[in-house]
Amino acid sequence: MAIKGVVDVPEQKRLNDAREAGIPWKKWGPYLSERQWGTVREDYSQDGNAWDYFSHDQSRSRAYRWGEDGLGGISDDKQRLCFAVALWNERDPILKERLFGLTNSEGNHGEDVKEYYFYLDSTPTHSYMKYLYKYPQREFPYRDLVETNRARSREDFEYELLDTGVFDDDRYFDVFVEYAKDGPEDILVRITVHNRGPETARLRVLPTLWYRNTWSWRLDGRKPSLRAEAPGVIQASHHEMGEYRLYCDGGPELLFTENETNSQRLWAQPSSCPYVKDAFHNHLISGDRGAVNPGQVGTKAAAHYSLEVPGGGNTTIRLRLTGVAAQAPFGSFEMAFERRRAEADEFYNRITPQALNEDQRRVHRQALAGMLWSKQFYYFDLERWLDEHKSHPLLQPGGSGVRNMEWFHMLNADVISMPDKWEYPWYAAWDLAFHTLSLSLVDFDFAKDQLLLMLRSLYFHPNGQIPAYEWNFSDVNPPVHAWATLFLYKMESALGRSDPRFLERAFQGLMLNFNWWVNRKDPSGRNVFAGGFLGLDNIGVFDRSAQLPTGGSLEQADGTAWMAFYCQCMLEMALILCEHDPMYEEVAFKFIQHYAWIAYAMDRIGEHHDEMWDEQDGFFYDVLRLPDGNATRLKVRSMVGLLPLCASTTFEADAEKRYPKLMELIALFKERHPELISHLAPSGQSFVGYGGRRLFSLITKAKLERVLGYLLDEKEFLGPYGVRSLSRFHQDHPFGFWVGGEEYKVQYLPAESNTGMFGGNSNWRGPVWMPVNALILRALLNLYGFFGDDFKVQCPTGSGQYMTLFEVAKEIQRRLASTFLRDASGRRPVYGGTRKFQEDPNWRDLILYYEYFHGDNGAGLGASHQTGWTGLIAFMIDLFGRIDAKWVLDTSRGSRQTQLVREQVGGKGAGEAPELVVAGVNEATK
Repeated sequence: MAIKGVVDVPEQKRLNDAREAGIPWKKWGPYLSERQWGTVREDYSQDGNAWDYFSHDQSRSRAYRWGEDGLGGISDDKQRLCFAVALWNERDPILKERLFGLTNSEGNHGEDVKEYYFYLDSTPTHSYMKYLYKYPQREFPYRDLVETNRARSREDFEYELLDTGVFDDDRYFDVFVEYAKDGPEDILVRITVHNRGPETARLRVLPTLWYRNTWSWRLDGRKPSLRAEAPGVIQASHHEMGEYRLYCDGGPELLFTENETNSQRLWAQPSSCPYVKDAFHNHLISGDRGAVNPGQVGTKAAAHYSLEVPGGGNTTIRLRLTGVAAQAPFGSFEMAFERRRAEADEFYNRITPQALNEDQRRVHRQALAGMLWSKQFYYFDLERWLDEHKSHPLLQPGGSGVRNMEWFHMLNADVISMPDKWEYPWYAAWDLAFHTLSLSLVDFDFAKDQLLLMLRSLYFHPNGQIPAYEWNFSDVNPPVHAWATLFLYKMESALGRSDPRFLERAFQGLMLNFNWWVNRKDPSGRNVFAGGFLGLDNIGVFDRSAQLPTGGSLEQADGTAWMAFYCQCMLEMALILCEHDPMYEEVAFKFIQHYAWIAYAMDRIGEHHDEMWDEQDGFFYDVLRLPDGNATRLKVRSMVGLLPLCASTTFEADAEKRYPKLMELIALFKERHPELISHLAPSGQSFVGYGGRRLFSLITKAKLERVLGYLLDEKEFLGPYGVRSLSRFHQDHPFGFWVGGEEYKVQYLPAESNTGMFGGNSNWRGPVWMPVNALILRALLNLYGFFGDDFKVQCPTGSGQYMTLFEVAKEIQRRLASTFLRDASGRRPVYGGTRKFQEDPNWRDLILYYEYFHGDNGAGLGASHQTGWTGLIAFMIDLFGRIDAKWVLDTSRGSRQTQLVREQVGGKGAGEAPELVVAGVNEATK
């Protein structure tokens, strides 16, 4: 039985209906990519150069093999039928059908989209969505952007679209694209064009409907069709999907062609048919009237609107894509639109903490909108792809040099949360785990499904490895899936809808993955772990995914800390499963043993020169183990040395009584390994914390004080906008290591990278990154739950101001959130010195969630639409908008989340609508 007052929220009812009754409210959504060209999937080159093999210039003329892209578009959940907007300002050399950006070799800091677009709103079922694209009225400076950026060095700023002057005098269009579902398969589309310039300007708008080409690859020869059914009506027929119609208000000209490659333009070879993919470009811009099919049939169609938009005015286009024939498609159009928009407002008002002010709510909602817009249908059949490359390891064993050959078992064909649909239009496993935290605020079911997806046999490698990303599925990401799984399970349980099958299903897959880590990434069997770059790209002295120039091996403080953290999460999961099957007590003991040996291996109190803990410095470092057996610490103060802090988990006082068999095994372990236990943590009463809690942590209280001394020092890690990835100490004191007459150097770089390591398009040598900051906040709250108010540290270090660990966590979160919020002068640090974004009323409240942020001034850097894990800011704002120190201390761990979710809807009046927060959970109490 649902809690009173919840099921009457329409968006929540749609989520419940989708889960419980199978009503396909999520069938249609923003599942198009922003960039399909330049991806590994579309790369059939000999040298694996995906960027050059399929370029932006080719994309308008060349049919894609594995997916589609478009501007502000949608598709069904298998990306068969697609809809997006195309534009032409009558000055550009090409039709604007997709976003433009620089390839990795063209940008002075790697690939980079050079457009301004914003995900403004979305509900979790996509019953209402809003998108904005800013289109210049002057000719788009394609060549200028490429040539100027290519000429700049890595030490120079990037040359942005605003720098070209194309937006001067506000001569541009704001193109708003809104979607509202009047039914699961009845989608209203409203395109509103605002002319921000002083004079009337013309704009061609082409709402475009097309089928993904599935018929040209010898898989299924059945071909769908689009045809003009009546003036302003396009009928779509598909052998699996059935019939749809696109109704176009105002009687526009209808254009038709085929989604087929223009081989004549690309390779001077005959095309397979006379009407090809770039026909609308040729029709409008080249004036070739014969480019489109006069019979008004094809697999790609557009409604051609020619608008005259007055200066300061606006014009609206209305369309309706529906699976049901409509007699009066626009009769109740505006009413339905306003109803869905009002329902979106109601949904977000109910799930947003009451304590947030208007600007915080704006940042919170746009972050969640970006998360929801960043869903994408991802299709990749590795067996077929390798076969097409003649490199299938079983069918063509002679093939070599093609990436991902060992992943031939993979078949990915799902809607997945992407890091950034232009710069990273492919899933990344550890990013995805972080995504689920913020997604759980609005769509719990989708968040949970995303975690299980990576553990399915069609993704997961038979050896237990979780796939990393398409450029190299065998790369190693930090093992954070267990933590995310545990979080989602606890949140759902707090709502009275415990799902042990989800937990056990995930646990079994994670057990295989854990064993893969132990077998593959601990080569010496010493419980110290490598792992390669582990998501931190250029953070190390050497490229951590390549052979070391010194020979030997690198024992990584972060890799080992990640495994300790993994052990803790798996231990918690095993203890929960004990409630359903006592055999899991012995499984839990396995993870206690692993954890104990890992913790022991990390420092042994720093007695020797080859441990990661340096007693003199009071910090953790990577250890370089040389071929001759000698070892040395690489004394770089980086996030690598802070991550051991994150392996901190508390257990409640009643654990000993609840798990007697486990206590017997622990007692036996202590008896057999007294030297290990004495090194791990203080024994006896001092090991018991607030409320009788027990602490599992890689660092003792004394070490914690020393590590926090660095973390909270504003001359080291603590920046004005969060915790830096590298200590500012290295700005004036770079770390150097000489090998064979060459110096390998690490220096504090608060902005972009100055090397080409990992493509040069990200930087872990100084900027602030949201995911690791989130883990630090988790650790501080856990440690506060153990130490309580009696343990205080200076924050900032040397300030004379002492704070509890809760207050420290809240201060770090405040700094992180202030990156996006207006300061006292009305400026948002995320936009740095860009005046347009800081001052213009049509720009200043449009929030971009960048990949990482300047370590000193908070300016956004890297991918500009990585709402993915930067969307964590919504989760952080949400969490700290609800909790206080008393909540952390006095609420038992089992009921903390229950109280939290009850407060998430109605503030202090708990008991009213927790299901809204964890969307899809309607039976909160029984």
